[in-house]
Parts: sequence; structure tokens; C-alpha cells
Amino acid sequence: MGVPAVVLFTQDLRLHDHPALTAALRGSGTVVPLFVLEPPLLRRAARNRIAHLGEALADLRSGLRGIGGDLVLRRGDTAAEVLALAKETGARTVHLSAGVSAFARRRLSDLRATGLEVRTHPGLTVVPPGALTPAGGDHYKVFTPYWRAWEAAQRRELLPAPERLRLPEGIAPGELPDLADGADGAGALAPDRVRGGEAPARERLRTWIGGGLADYGDRHDDLPGAATSHLSADLRFGCLSPLEAALRARDLPGGPEYVRQLAWRDFHHQVTAAFPEINTRDYRPRRREWRRDADALAAWQEGRTGVPVVDAGMRQLLREGFMHNRTRMITAAFLTRTLRVHWREGAAHFDAHLTDGDVANEYGNWQWVAGTGNDTRPNRPFNPSRQARRFDPEAVYVRRYVPELADLPGGRAHTPWREEGGVGGYPAPIADPGR
Repeated sequence: MGVPAVVLFTQDLRLHDHPALTAALRGSGTVVPLFVLEPPLLRRAARNRIAHLGEALADLRSGLRGIGGDLVLRRGDTAAEVLALAKETGARTVHLSAGVSAFARRRLSDLRATGLEVRTHPGLTVVPPGALTPAGGDHYKVFTPYWRAWEAAQRRELLPAPERLRLPEGIAPGELPDLADGADGAGALAPDRVRGGEAPARERLRTWIGGGLADYGDRHDDLPGAATSHLSADLRFGCLSPLEAALRARDLPGGPEYVRQLAWRDFHHQVTAAFPEINTRDYRPRRREWRRDADALAAWQEGRTGVPVVDAGMRQLLREGFMHNRTRMITAAFLTRTLRVHWREGAAHFDAHLTDGDVANEYGNWQWVAGTGNDTRPNRPFNPSRQARRFDPEAVYVRRYVPELADLPGGRAHTPWREEGGVGGYPAPIADPGR
């Protein structure tokens, strides 16, 4: 049967286009698919992500059992559990997808310290971080030149899902914990969050390719239309291959515009690979003067700033564990540019609620908006009222999430402070909403 190999699943919870799994199967007759639940991570992560993870793991186990294998689940320190399983099975090699966060780096270092042969593979991005570097630098700091290099880069082969997998005999797979109740984690469970797993992710991709993609170029900023892919959580957990999404979309109407967003995702990953402290330190320190204002921060977190488009976005986050990308920018800009509250405060709240939250994209985008990241125009104006009128002209999106304004017709819902006597139950703006 040959010497078994361990495949450590991380942010790649799928069978289709899985380079680490494919490499292990090619090199060994038996493979041990493993996922390790680390209690400290479960306690810190958003409840929405923990619940999504539980569903994705159940779907992955079902898929592996369908081809003759199983998902082995362990709880504890990843390196220690990998080593224990390797000793139990006689495995000498562990395969995993290469990550970019500081945690992923520590995990890789700990795995190598076990004495096992550790092989990393692409799979979390379309183009691997580090594959593209500018002359005289270790990573691209500006998106446009990165985009040109990204478009010209050669793509690896898209890999099929395995047809058969064999576990070593006598391995106890371990019980799948019930993570859907949100007992672990930060924040609250969103009642309308999407369900995790490769099967629903692939169905969402099919629906997107066959329907909304064609209008993406014209409507991706349309707030009431919600005309985005809603695949971000699927990509974050690796239930969907970003390479497959890019290849399937690129030649279709709307495809180039959508693929550009996948390039932005890759851009933030290569920045984080070079600067893994993206979630704790300014990428470009600019000596901003930040304010400490607990009341303003709480109003922003709860969606009661008195600025309807901001409050709509923040309430969508609480309801769905998701927010439209345009309102992510609007709400982040209001906190950091208007209220002058530190980006780390806002990012921490997003991180406690977003199902799709990850280090590279979440914190890379927060720093971009705050002017401490990769934006070449760190002081660009960002007027929430102007944004609202442009991307939600009839205030349909606002009324969807802010029911106090349901009786204000059309664009009047964007300016409730202009109503005589105000609107009962809705606060006055806590800062200038712009004109």
C-alpha cells in the first residue's frame, strides 16, 4: 500500500482543484485527510465563521466518504496533532496549501520543527503570492502594475476532484463537533448568513455564472440590486477554487470585471505574505491623529449613527454576516475619515461578524480605506451622502435594513434630518454626513 501521507486541510475545504490533495494522492497509495480544530482559534473567531466552518467540514467529510475515504478530525495544537497522526500511521510527509498570515507562518514553522517532510502547495489564490515580484522589490505595493503582471501570468493546471481515496486501516476519524450553535467564537450568529460547504458553494458559482455575472460590470456597485457574486465566504474557506472561478468567468460577459476583483484578492494576499502584520500595524505609517470615542464607535457598530447608508450597511452585517462591498467602503470611511476612529477598532468589529473575514482581504481593505495601506491617494474624499445618492438613488437598500425610515419615499430616506421634527425612533447624525 505504500507509506501514507497526511493532507492538512486549512482554508481549502474542497475536493475540486486541490493541489495539496492531488500531490499526496500521486505520491502515496493511502492518504490521511486531516483537519485540526484549535481551541484558541475557535474562541477568537467570529461565530458566523465557526458555524460556516462546521458546515464546510461536514460537507467535506461527506465528499471524502463518497470516494472511499474520510475526514480525520482532531482537536488541539496543529503541529502536535499532525505529528501524533503521522506516528500512528507511519506517515513521513504532510501536504498543505501555503497560507500568508502570521498564524499560517507560525503553523508552518511548527510543522517543520516536527521533523516531518512538509510540502506546501498553491490553491488559496489564482496566482500564488510571491510568484509575481516587481524589479527591485519583494512584492507589489500598488495594484495597477500588479494587475498588469497578474493578467500576463501563466495559470497552473485546473485539477479534477479525486475519484478514489483510501485511508490507512484502523484510523479513528473522530467526531464532527456541532459548531453551528455558535457556542464558540466572537460576536453573534447572523440569522440570514449563507450555509457553508463545497456543494452549496459550487451551486452558488453555477447560479452566478449562469445569471448575475453578465450584469456585473454595470451593476456591481448597485446597492439595492445586490448584484455581486456572494461567493466571498466560499473563497475564504476554500470551498471554491479561486482559479476555477476565474477561469470559468473570464471569457463571459461581465467576466473581466469580476476577474479583476479576484486579482484584488490576490493582491492583498501577496501584500500580506510580505507584511504579515497587516492586521496589527500600519502598512504605511502616516501619523494619523486618531480619536478615542466609545460612544461614536458603539453607534457605528450598532447601526445608529443617524447616517442611513452607514446604518444600513452595519445592520446588514449583523443580519447576514455579510456586507455589500460598496457599503464596506462607505462604513469604513465614515469611521476612519469622518469620526477619526482607528481602523483597528472598525476591523475588529468586522472580524467579529463577517463570515468571509480573513486577514489579507479584510485588513488590507481596511488599511486601504483608512489611508494607511496600498491606496496611492490616501486622502481621497469619501462623502457618504454622495455615495448613497449615487449607488442607492431611491434609498431601496436603506429602507431594506433601516425600517425606521420605511415611510420616507424615494431619496428622502437618505436625509431624515431634513424632515420636520425628524423621524421618530431614528437618531440625528452623530457627525456631518456630507452633502
